[in-house]
Amino acid sequence: MQAPDPTPRPLDHLTLRGSADAPALHTREGTLSYSGLEQAVGTLAAALKAQGLDAGDRVASWLPKSRMTSLLPLAAARAGLVHVPINPLLKRMQVGHILADSGARLLITGRARLATLEPDDVPSACRPLDEEESATLSSGDEALGPSSVAPDALAALLYTSGSTGRPKGVMLSHANLWLGAVSVASYLRLSAEDRVLAVLPFSFDYGQNQLLSAWAAGGAAVPLEYLTARDVIRAIEAYDISTLAGVPPLWVQLIEAVWPPAAALSLRRLTNSGGKLPPSVIRRMRELFPVADIYSMYGLTEAFRSTYLEPELLDSHPESMGRAIPFAEIMIAGADGRAIEGAGEGELVHAGPLVAQGYWQDPARTAERFKPAPAGSAHGGLAVWSGDRVRRDEAGLLYFVGREDGMIKTAGNRVSPTEVEEAAIASGIVQEAVALGYPDARLGETIVLVARPAAREREEELRTFLKRQLPNFMQPAHIVWRDALPRSPNGKLDRVELKNELMA
Repeated sequence: MQAPDPTPRPLDHLTLRGSADAPALHTREGTLSYSGLEQAVGTLAAALKAQGLDAGDRVASWLPKSRMTSLLPLAAARAGLVHVPINPLLKRMQVGHILADSGARLLITGRARLATLEPDDVPSACRPLDEEESATLSSGDEALGPSSVAPDALAALLYTSGSTGRPKGVMLSHANLWLGAVSVASYLRLSAEDRVLAVLPFSFDYGQNQLLSAWAAGGAAVPLEYLTARDVIRAIEAYDISTLAGVPPLWVQLIEAVWPPAAALSLRRLTNSGGKLPPSVIRRMRELFPVADIYSMYGLTEAFRSTYLEPELLDSHPESMGRAIPFAEIMIAGADGRAIEGAGEGELVHAGPLVAQGYWQDPARTAERFKPAPAGSAHGGLAVWSGDRVRRDEAGLLYFVGREDGMIKTAGNRVSPTEVEEAAIASGIVQEAVALGYPDARLGETIVLVARPAAREREEELRTFLKRQLPNFMQPAHIVWRDALPRSPNGKLDRVELKNELMA
């Protein structure tokens, strides 16, 4: 694999990466070639600037996937503005907080969504545009050409889902987003012939990168709003999709669906982040998609993406997070804060040009997560201290152990929820599982396993299996069976909601 170009550029220059006549974007409004994408981004950028906005002002969008939401990341960047994409699944309290916290001057949304907001939810300085008004933004005659903004200028605020409290905005520069797109396009070996189906929310860094990395490679992006696995399969058939990204709950849905052979065989590249895929799911993906490479990845919004596992290592090292992606420097810090050389276990620390600029207007929380890189770092400067505990083996491969703040402490032992969950899924009795700590006067915490059965509840068999696989202190005291597990707005299993339900 040829090393990608490490030179950052203004984000809107992604419109120039593909051949002028090649398809760049397929939406229900039609297809845009790369020359059409350039013109559409320039027109929308000019219209945004004409709204009386100043450089650095924030433009929020609360919309389903469409041509507009696909263009906004580049158009806002070209106009010198900061894009604030809001997950369309969020409700008024979270949306109101994001608008107020970001200081958004413009909100582009639909009339129905706007009607769900109370008057106080939209700050007085923020002008809302519904779909009729926003449609005029793309119909003007004036167009801005490619920008010359500094790569370290702020381009976007991506707000976390807020499942652990009030959402916080991660500040991403043009360089962060440009180099993230180039890095992913490089290690996934994307090309101009690829068609990427974008099913994840654009408010999610992993979801937005489906657009940006496709364009970095000169390929085509196909945004999709879906309700069922069948919707995804239909889109793959219709557009001959080659590349699909997902999170574990989505892959579970997809492997349970019926796939026409032509759709399954069109997929050449499958990527996963947001949690590890159980071996049983990987095996089923291998059966369903025999010609596809499967990329297992690890990332965090504060640094976008940290590691990936090369597809050829997946079968021999299915538990591994892999190694650093291009442009990322990944270290393991011990309890003394110093980087551990060679094999060892500690906190994952990410340095380099993919590291975000901190949390928007929140210096206290920024200081907690963004700290100087450990001594000996090649990049130095500020690094993201992830709070995730990882292990590195003798071959240099990394393995996720658990979140430092998510470890279950029972009878003097530290238990990784991941180990309990993986053992439960390995039984074949459980399709999805979340292990949580529950306060206990004698043990400190007991382990509660919340599980969705693969077919039917077989608790006695599951307990027998777990007793063979796990030591006594890792055995769940209680197993709670659920027909469905709650999801966060980004599609991940929502541990916080489950914890709150247990504590209620």
